Amino acid sequence: MAALDTEASPTMHALIGLPGGMEWVILLVVVVLLFGGTRLAGIGKGTGRAIREFKEETRGLGDARKKDDLEPPAADGEPTREGRDEPRA
Repeated sequence: MAALDTEASPTMHALIGLPGGMEWVILLVVVVLLFGGTRLAGIGKGTGRAIREFKEETRGLGDARKKDDLEPPAADGEPTREGRDEPRA
C-alpha cells in the first residue's frame, strides 16, 4: 500500500468544498455589500477590543497566581487575605 500524501491536492480541495482564490474575493465582496464598510469596521474594532481585554485578564490571572505563590502562608489563627481564619488540621 502506498504512503498517504499529507499535502492536499487541488482536486481534494474541490471535493471537500473549500473556497479557492477567486471564491474568497467573491465572498469578501458579498460580505461588504451585505454589512457595509462601517459596520465591518465596528465589528473589527469590537473584536480587537475584546481580544485585548481577554489577554489583559488572563495575564492578570497569571500575575495573581504568581503573587499567591510568593506570599507566605498565614500562621494558624492569623487572618488570611480574605479576612477569615484558615481551617486547622
